[in-house]
This record gives sequence, structure tokens and C-alpha cells, in this order.
Amino acid sequence: MEYNKITPDTDFTEGVVINVDKPYGWTSADVVRKLKFLLSKISGHKKLKVGHAGTLDPLATGVLLVCVGKATKQADALQAERKEYVAEVMLGATTPSYDLEHPVDATYPWEHITPEMVEQALRELTGERLQTPPIYSAKKFEGRHAYDFAREGESLEMERRQVLINIYNIEVVEMALPRLVIRVECSKGTYIRSLAREIGEQLQSGAHLTALRRTCSGTHTVEEAFQLDDLLKKLQEMKQNLANNVI
Repeated sequence: MEYNKITPDTDFTEGVVINVDKPYGWTSADVVRKLKFLLSKISGHKKLKVGHAGTLDPLATGVLLVCVGKATKQADALQAERKEYVAEVMLGATTPSYDLEHPVDATYPWEHITPEMVEQALRELTGERLQTPPIYSAKKFEGRHAYDFAREGESLEMERRQVLINIYNIEVVEMALPRLVIRVECSKGTYIRSLAREIGEQLQSGAHLTALRRTCSGTHTVEEAFQLDDLLKKLQEMKQNLANNVI
């Protein structure tokens, strides 16, 4: 299995993992769909398998591992690896989606919060424990995505559908209350949006996620990732060269 190998002689059917820095506003499925179209043309295989190892929300950026060909068999193993995120959290307000996808639905006092209280809250949220996914999420219940229930106005008893996670470490990157930037190392299945919500609850306030960047997935870092525009341009050129019989 190759990693980040995008050359005219690459056999994509044999397996390639491409580390993409997912842009803001794109869904993970958008990235896969765009790459699958071009890679299928380049490889000559209309049914080329392309998937990803770990969904990023549209408002998040950073490492998205796209698995091509036989590498799709490794997607579950890649997804199970430890993740690292840098998250910006705004204290004193909540939203239904726990992030900026929806407007603020409630505000709370935050002036009582001290740096010492923040550090204590982060320590208490570290370790192996149960976490409730956001109602607006891609997690499936009864064969449907949670956000389908939410957008149709149906209620879900999310507390009965908690998942076991492990937050290995949380550290403060920047604190200018009510704004807080943290670095989080965590297991598969951890919702950083839910963590933001939990931080607010621990501080007797509210909180929501205002920015999120996945900086690492397993051994794959954002510094090594392709910028999507550059990657698409490279693939378009390869496709055009094939059409012109240059390759």
C-alpha cells in the first residue's frame, strides 16, 4: 500500500492512501466524490473503490485519509488510530449542533470562570469515559443518521446511546476568556463538539465549538497533507495528459 503516491505510474487499484487537508465547507463525502471521479478516469477503472478513514464535519478542516483501491480494506484500521485536534471553544453560549452550523440558542454567564477552573475542567474530562454524540451527527441509530431525526423534528434519547471514548490529553493552547483554544488527543468516536459542550457544563456555563482542525490521524500529520486545490489540479493535469497520449 502506497502513501501519498500520485504519479503517472501509480497503480491506484493496488492501494494508495492520500492524506488530504480537507477545506472548510466541504463534506468528507464531497472530497471522496471529487477524487473518485478523477482517479477513475486516470486509472481506467470505472468501479475504482475510494473511501475515507474518519469523517470530518463540513466546518472542520485538516487530515482526511482517502483510501483508494485495495487500501479501502485498511480504512477501519486507519480510522481506529489515535487522533489529534486543535479546537476553538466559545464559552457562555450554546447551539443545537454544538458548533456554528446553527445559531446560538442560549447564553450563560461566563465571567465567573477562571483559568484555574478551566484547567480543572479539562482534567476531569480526560480519560476513558462515555460520551453522548451531538443530535446533529453522522452517527447512525436504527439505520438512520442522527441528524436525520433532528432535522425531521424527531427526538432521540441520546443518553441511551452513549459511546465509550478515551481522551488521552487536553492542553490549553490559548486562553482569552470567553475564547479558549485547546489541543486534544483522543480515540476514535470522540466528538469534539460534544467535548466543547461538556467543558461549558463543567464550568457552570455553556459552550460551543467555533473552529476545529484535525492535525494528526495516527502517524499522518496535516503538514504532510495535500492541499485539495493543488491535488485536484495535479490530477486534472494527469487526466489531460492521458487524453493527449502524453503518458
